[in-house]
Amino acid sequence: MSAALVKGQNGPLPVTDVVVSVEVAASSDVSALLVTERGKVRTDADFVFYNQPNGPGVRLQPGAPNQPATLAISLNHVPADIAQVRAVITLADPNGRFGRLPAPTAVVADHSGNRLYEYRIEGLSSESVVIALELYRRQGGWKVRAVGQGYAGGFADLVTDHGVRVDDAPQPNPAPQQPLPASTQPRQSVQQPAPATPTQNYAAPPPPPQYPSYPPPVPEPRTNYTPPTYPPAPQAYSQPTPPTGEVSLAKGRPVSLDKGQRVTLRKEGGVALTFIRMGLGWDPVKRRGGFFGSRTLEIDLDAWVAMFADTNLVDIAYYGQLSSKDGSIRHQGDNLTGEGEGDDEVILVDLTRIPAHVTTLLFVVTSYQGHTFEQIANAFCRLVDATTDAELARYSLTGGMPFTAITMAKVYRAGTDWKLQALGDGFQAKHPGEAVGQLGRFL
Repeated sequence: MSAALVKGQNGPLPVTDVVVSVEVAASSDVSALLVTERGKVRTDADFVFYNQPNGPGVRLQPGAPNQPATLAISLNHVPADIAQVRAVITLADPNGRFGRLPAPTAVVADHSGNRLYEYRIEGLSSESVVIALELYRRQGGWKVRAVGQGYAGGFADLVTDHGVRVDDAPQPNPAPQQPLPASTQPRQSVQQPAPATPTQNYAAPPPPPQYPSYPPPVPEPRTNYTPPTYPPAPQAYSQPTPPTGEVSLAKGRPVSLDKGQRVTLRKEGGVALTFIRMGLGWDPVKRRGGFFGSRTLEIDLDAWVAMFADTNLVDIAYYGQLSSKDGSIRHQGDNLTGEGEGDDEVILVDLTRIPAHVTTLLFVVTSYQGHTFEQIANAFCRLVDATTDAELARYSLTGGMPFTAITMAKVYRAGTDWKLQALGDGFQAKHPGEAVGQLGRFL
């Protein structure tokens, strides 16, 4: 009997040979990305798709009638430096969207066809590509995690984010071949030649220059993405000189923080907080007008935490890695729209498990599709004692800003104590890969 997974949930794999299949109510393709700890492929050979059906330990094989191919994975034959095998679904129709279809299902079975896990991928809307699930190494074994991360930009965005680059240079005397299906065509600004073999079409980019000891496990800036230019912020965005005073936490009286204010993470009586919950929330701004009246723009914000040892990036807990590697920080899942009451994304922090060399935690929100915070209302972060469920402090961000990222708060060591500081400073970045190189000024 199979176990049903929900987004972000994981489970152990009791066998070493598995088959990943999908059930989709539309023509689609299945592919696999074999990535290292950095979240990148090593070479184009780590990208398994219909034109390159065999990779190290992974092969495509025919699926059930009217269903995509399946991935047969021999975990014992996956190279030791591959940390994750990610299974991807791509709609064949370039104008297709998962939000118009019944939710697809990903299935993990053993080689005899016995289902081990099922994951119904809910919450997709404008995406045409989705990372359904991933198989990953953990303490000498393998586990499966339900991912459900969609890509509205299409297949080219997906492979670029994982280190596969479409070569712009023309190939001399290319051999004729059939064009790629529309579902795998890159964006128009990327010109893809017709190479003689699939391996000539892709090349892994050089590693990013920032943080050579721990490159971020997230996409680098896309090669064809030009950051928009913004006019100077109007006077409404100017902030008064932030207060520097430190306020105290009091039982039953949540602290309303101003920008720059700090609180010591101790309860009344001097008892140190050990387990805290950071809730972050927002609402999309409703736009008026049109024949059907007002409408709400779907805005995909991502809350995440960057862990620093002094000025060196140590780890990130985000939608692609819901738990820090030491287990001290756990992201509770991705909200793609901001709809609903209360916290839109929740991050749990066990301060007793933070490694001794980690000095600062930065809580950041980025806008994945590039919407600015001018299109967002009621953005806030709040600190909750996860032991008693009591709200201790709240920082509300008033007024929109022409930025796609905001550092909401900082939790940092001060001697033997932990303190929280409200920040609310904006900058330009759509995802952690674009943001981490800009966080040094907040340390």
